[in-house]
Amino acid sequence: MDDKPRNLRTMLAEAKDTSELMVDLAYAAVYFGDPDMAEEVGELEERITDLVADMRTLCVLAVRSPKEAKAMSSVLQVISAMERIANDAVDVARVVTHQLGIPRQLLVDLADAEEVSHRVLVSEGSHMAHRPLAALELPVAAGMRVMAVRRERSWITSLSGESVLVPGDVLFLRGSPAGIGRLRQLAAAPEWQPPVAEEETIVTDLDRAVDVLVEMKNLSEVAVGLAYSAIVLNDRGLVAEVRHLQDRLDEMKDRLELWVLRAASDNIDPSPLRGLLHLAEAAEDIGDQAQQMVALVDAQTDVHPVLGLALGESDEVVMQVPVAAGSNCENRTLAELQLDIEPGFDVLAIRRGGGYLYRPGGRAQLVVNDELITVGPDEGRSLLASLCGWDLIDDDDTGESELVPQGGRN
Repeated sequence: MDDKPRNLRTMLAEAKDTSELMVDLAYAAVYFGDPDMAEEVGELEERITDLVADMRTLCVLAVRSPKEAKAMSSVLQVISAMERIANDAVDVARVVTHQLGIPRQLLVDLADAEEVSHRVLVSEGSHMAHRPLAALELPVAAGMRVMAVRRERSWITSLSGESVLVPGDVLFLRGSPAGIGRLRQLAAAPEWQPPVAEEETIVTDLDRAVDVLVEMKNLSEVAVGLAYSAIVLNDRGLVAEVRHLQDRLDEMKDRLELWVLRAASDNIDPSPLRGLLHLAEAAEDIGDQAQQMVALVDAQTDVHPVLGLALGESDEVVMQVPVAAGSNCENRTLAELQLDIEPGFDVLAIRRGGGYLYRPGGRAQLVVNDELITVGPDEGRSLLASLCGWDLIDDDDTGESELVPQGGRN
C-alpha cells in the first residue's frame, strides 16, 4: 500500500480493511472466473503477512507490566483472527487458481446478489482517466463505490474525492451488479455478460447446496461486520448474535456436505462439487474468526483501547442509529433510501423487537424504533443520522459522539 504504517492503531485499521478487501476480491474472482483477480488476493496476502508480523512485534515491545500484557493479548487475538480471515480469502481464490470448478448455478445465484465486487482497468482516453473520484460520482452513475486502487505495484486504500485516476489504474469496487455495464463503459473496458441460468424445473440436491453456500457466504461476512461492531460498541447483544450466526453456519455446512454427497450419486460431474466443499469450509472458518473476536467482549476481557480506536477509524466506521418517528427513513424501504449511495453506508443488520434482520435486502421497510447497524465512510455519519431523525453532536474534547433529536439542542 502507499506508505508503511508507523503505529499499531493505523496498522490494525489497515489490516481490517485489507482482510475484508481480500474476501470481497476472492468471491469476485470466483464470480467472474478471473485468475488475475485471484492473483490480486495473493498479492494482498503478502502485504497482510508483513503487517501481522510488524503488529505482533509492536505488541511485544509495548508491554511493560503483567496488566498491560493481559490487555495486549486482546489485540493479538484480533490480529490472529484478521490473519485467518485473510487466509480464508486465499482459500476462496484457490477455487479459481487451482481450477477446482464450481457449478454454474452458483454463479447465477451470486449474480442475483444485491452487491458484488468488481475489478476494472482505467484506459487512456476513457471518461475516468485523469479525473478525480468526486467528479465521476460513481455511486450515482453506476451504483458502485471504489474500495481500493492498484497503481503499478502500489496499493491505495486511503481514497478521497480529490484522488485522481490515471490510465493503468486498476479499480476495485463494490456495488450493484446492475451497474457493472455502465462502470465498464466509463472505464472503456470490454463489455461483460453475466451468467444466465439454465432452464430447470426440478430442484436438485445440488441446487439446495448452492443456495446454502450463498447464504453461508452472506452470513459469514455479516458475522465479521457484527464482530467488529461488538468490539467498538462493547455490545454483548451483538456478541450473542455473532454466536447465533456461527451456530447457523455450522448447521448449514453439515447440510451442504450431505447434499453434495447425495448429488455426487446422481451421475453428475464431481469436479464442481469440490469447489462447493472448499468454499463452504472457508465461509464457516470466517464465521469462526468472528466468534473468536467477540469472545473478548463476552468474557469481559480487558480489551485494549487501541482496538476501539483502530476499528472505529478504518476506511469504514461502525454506526448504530435508531429510526425516529417522522424521519425520512420511517416507513421507507432500503431501496428507496439508497443509503449505500448517499451517505454511503451499508446496513449490516436491523435490530427490531429484540431480534435482528441480517443483510436486509432492498425491500426491507424501516419502521420507528428500528435500530440500524451500519458501516460506511466517516464523512457520511451526520447525513445518516439526519435521515434517521437525529443530529450528530461530536465532543471535540472526548472524541465521543451523541445522537440528539433534530432541533433538540441549540
